[in-house]
Amino acid sequence: MQERAPELDSALSFAGKVALISGGSRGIGAGISTRFAEAGAKVVVSYVQAEESAREVVEQIQAVSGQAHAVQADVSRADDVELLISQTVERFGRLDVLVNNAGVYPLSPLLEMADDEWNHVLAANLTGTHNCTQRAARAMIELSARRGSSECSGSIINISSIEAASTAFAHSHYTAAKAGVEQYTRNAALELGEKGIRVNAVAPGLIDRPGLAQAWPEGVKRWQSRVPLARLGTAEDIADACLFLASPLARWITGVTLAVDGGILVAPAF
Repeated sequence: MQERAPELDSALSFAGKVALISGGSRGIGAGISTRFAEAGAKVVVSYVQAEESAREVVEQIQAVSGQAHAVQADVSRADDVELLISQTVERFGRLDVLVNNAGVYPLSPLLEMADDEWNHVLAANLTGTHNCTQRAARAMIELSARRGSSECSGSIINISSIEAASTAFAHSHYTAAKAGVEQYTRNAALELGEKGIRVNAVAPGLIDRPGLAQAWPEGVKRWQSRVPLARLGTAEDIADACLFLASPLARWITGVTLAVDGGILVAPAF
């Protein structure tokens, strides 16, 4: 049966929905958490060590009458993810959207990289995406069955990076992990589509953050001189892309990676 197009005034409303944002306490993750709450979703903010930041995000959401809850979880650990999913369902009764944002971004030259550095980056960025996707999808399917539905309508969004399609010095572990995330997104979309779960990815470009221009002035200047839209990105730019992909407006979109990069990937090399 063809799915009916949603009314435009309700298409971006997530009232009654529950969104889980891994790594949702700072930066891009905090922006995504806040944006879904603004759209009416109940939000679970997961964090590894930044408990204070996570609680600040929750308090900001609650201050404007939203509902949010913080949960500690290392997504590279399957047991932590099992608890994260179960606590989400116990707290809010359902799970509709998962955004796999948790990850790490260290620098390490290839010839000097220790085995532990490689393993840590792959675990946090790629294994964590699998752990959360698998457990969340299982929960979405089970919860739909409990409601008497043969098909769920979940959405999973993986945060990748433009580095999955490009290169960066001292980032061989990170670029490999993010390229893996994008291929995993396509395969997950293939396998979960028949269950009614859409899986997509968002690949951010350079996102502004406090102190970036001071810490990396030459890099920011290079970026601004090349990017067609002439600015750095913001956490809100990424959050809005996630909101769209999780919404009924993207009901026939799955398995894609949406570059949100101001056009840098189309900039000429010379």
